[in-house]
Amino acid sequence: MMSEGLRERSKARRREAILRSAYELFATHGFEATTIADIAAAAEVSPRTVTLYFPSKLELATSQFDAFADRLGTALRERPDGQTTLDALEHWLRSETVLRGDLDDLYDRMLDLNPQLRAVANVRLTEVIQEGARLLAEERGDAPDGFVPRMVAAAAAAVVSEVCHRTQEADLDTAMTFLRAGVGSLDSA
Repeated sequence: MMSEGLRERSKARRREAILRSAYELFATHGFEATTIADIAAAAEVSPRTVTLYFPSKLELATSQFDAFADRLGTALRERPDGQTTLDALEHWLRSETVLRGDLDDLYDRMLDLNPQLRAVANVRLTEVIQEGARLLAEERGDAPDGFVPRMVAAAAAAVVSEVCHRTQEADLDTAMTFLRAGVGSLDSA
């Protein structure tokens, strides 16, 4: 029992070392110029170990964001009864900003240097936000492809994208006020 916990912690440390090494190399040398062998050397593991954790370089580059998007999707789908989609989004954003660490900052630096990776992340975010728009449409009794859910999805994607890079409480408050006011204005239109 004790050795399982130790083994899992060891795997988690190895996985983080691989991620950290990859993100540093991608941020310094670029995604295309960095090889699995480079990442393995920096993480002090074998190339095979890297590919056991991450079958492709792209999966490695996007794994942090994929986990982020999965948490958002779960927060929207599994919100408590009576909690609106916007409330679930706000609660999720607030919890994400508290959990943000130096690996997230390194990930952001990597995205800044590699626009092709930012594009992949944006596509994934759009997919999750569209799922949220379907939930909002259902909540409001709107058609899933209706104008209001589409507009809210576009605004929510911008809010999530911006707030995740600004972790100050005032920024989050402003972003949610903006989003709620936008939804309110669409209701009265």
